[in-house]
Amino acid sequence: MTQKKAHRPLSPKGLKTYSLRSRPSKVDVRSFSRPFDPRDSFSGFLDSLPDLLAAADFKEFISRMKKARQNEKPVLFAMGAHVIKVGLSPVLIDLMEKGWIQGLAFNGAGIIHDFEIAFCGRTSEDVESQLKGGRFGMARETGVLLNRAINGGALAGKGLGEAVGEMIDLSDFPHKNLSLLAACSRLGIPATVHLAIGTDIIHFHPEARGEALGGTTLHDFFLFCSLVEKLEGGGVFVNIGSAVILPEVFLKALTFVRSRGRLCETFTTAVFDFIRQYRPAQNVVQRTVGEKGRGYYFVGPHEIMLPLLAAGLKS
Repeated sequence: MTQKKAHRPLSPKGLKTYSLRSRPSKVDVRSFSRPFDPRDSFSGFLDSLPDLLAAADFKEFISRMKKARQNEKPVLFAMGAHVIKVGLSPVLIDLMEKGWIQGLAFNGAGIIHDFEIAFCGRTSEDVESQLKGGRFGMARETGVLLNRAINGGALAGKGLGEAVGEMIDLSDFPHKNLSLLAACSRLGIPATVHLAIGTDIIHFHPEARGEALGGTTLHDFFLFCSLVEKLEGGGVFVNIGSAVILPEVFLKALTFVRSRGRLCETFTTAVFDFIRQYRPAQNVVQRTVGEKGRGYYFVGPHEIMLPLLAAGLKS
């Protein structure tokens, strides 16, 4: 029989220690939060947040946005349609009017919800119930008026965002004051729309023209490239709620700009979304900024995080 070996535990005797006071530590009481006094300003609220993790990043990002404005560098927002659906258009329009945003990029769904809010003050149909009867996406005015604007924009050599923005701005729609695209048209702020053909309900309406959809969105891509080019030197790019389309568009726009010999590395990026997702993390926060740039990822509901950001900028 094989004889079993005896296994003895190690002894802590003679362990070398040092004073806790001499040890480098990641957390210090100087970084702790303090209770907020409701009589204080919103700046006071921000200052009361701990200088740790996401709170420290949030304060630092606001500071970078303010510095971009001071140095007259652009701040570009790219948004998924959910931002509109949770009622944040007034917050964004206010930021545009106060000079905080120099460009807005949308996916295709963005123009649909923006139009419907302007047209009748309601949007976001119940997909499951409408889909069963083949009624999903069949709203007449959405398909007709948006496609007419896009077709007309193509004939005039305009981009998709400009064409739809002008249509809403010049309309008598009762809620056009809540339209982001109309606000861009009114304020002279570039609005670009980046389509994936077949992803939006207006693409299967009879008025849809592939050459118009493709031509106007391609126009907008190169317009977006011209905005990205200006980020060098301290500009800011913010992606809010777009998981695939706009992070991919940003990546392609940046490589196109760099292929033209333009240095575009010293800028700031941020993602705001309610979950952490692969493409925004890679294409916006990690891959694209140079050694002198910085990327941030903030996780939380849009309807809370974006008003906090706006209040922080205005405080």
